[in-house]
Amino acid sequence: MSRIIVVGSSNTDMVIKAERLPVPGETIIGGEFLMNPGGKGANQAVAIARLGGDVSFITKTGNDLFGRQSIELYKSEGIGTKYIFSDAENPSGVALISVDARGENCILVAPGANGTLNVKDIQKARSEIEAADWLLMQLEIPMDTVEYAAEIAVAKGVKVVLNPAPAQPLSPKLFKNLYMITPNKSEAELLTGINVADWASARRAAECIAEKGVDMVVITLGSKGAFVRDKGRYYEIEAEKVKAVDTTAAGDTFCGALCVGLSEGMTVVEAVKLACKAAAITVTRMGAQASIPYRRELK
Repeated sequence: MSRIIVVGSSNTDMVIKAERLPVPGETIIGGEFLMNPGGKGANQAVAIARLGGDVSFITKTGNDLFGRQSIELYKSEGIGTKYIFSDAENPSGVALISVDARGENCILVAPGANGTLNVKDIQKARSEIEAADWLLMQLEIPMDTVEYAAEIAVAKGVKVVLNPAPAQPLSPKLFKNLYMITPNKSEAELLTGINVADWASARRAAECIAEKGVDMVVITLGSKGAFVRDKGRYYEIEAEKVKAVDTTAAGDTFCGALCVGLSEGMTVVEAVKLACKAAAITVTRMGAQASIPYRRELK
């Protein structure tokens, strides 16, 4: 089995579930509350570990209760924690999440220490990245950190997978260092200007992204499934049909599962099917990491 490194964010999620999401200026009474470890990077690392992957996590937490609890949790999941850095001046990241009765969510993130995971930290962890086979990243940490990690990984033949979330523009240099990119519909639209609403528009967006230098494009389409562009070949992978309770961490579970499949030598299509199955289980449960399935559940 090949080795996966995740570079990304670690948060504590505070979730309230209500009948509907409030509009600006409105207060809604009658929600269910839970607190859950989260952060896109952490969610993806946990997904990889639970689905059988060999993973280490590079992140930065605050020197506080949330940070210490997170590190203990990662250790208990079997995630490598040697390069989790501590920020003495900033708190650990926090996300406030509202979820409605249909499972749709609205998220507000205070990055805290995630925003100070910098190039110097990545330099300290350079040997860990260079010894890996796969590097998975997202965009809840500084962009120059993402770009530097991708650069040193590619120089050593490590395959870089980017989940471009939260959505923001990417530099030509970063595009060219990516082996694969995994945007959802809105992220694909920001990157291409194409409104992704169906398989045909997903194909156009995937082609547009490929022209920027990434051969492998996987666009997730929520309950529809995922569209795959694999070096000029195209695949429409249908999602499992389930009743969504909370979509939090579904995309992160998908990305983690996708990397596990690839690390085991699956084809991209096989890995995406595995990822769709894992994400389908995630949306039937509340919370971020609490909702991520184990490999045995996929059978």
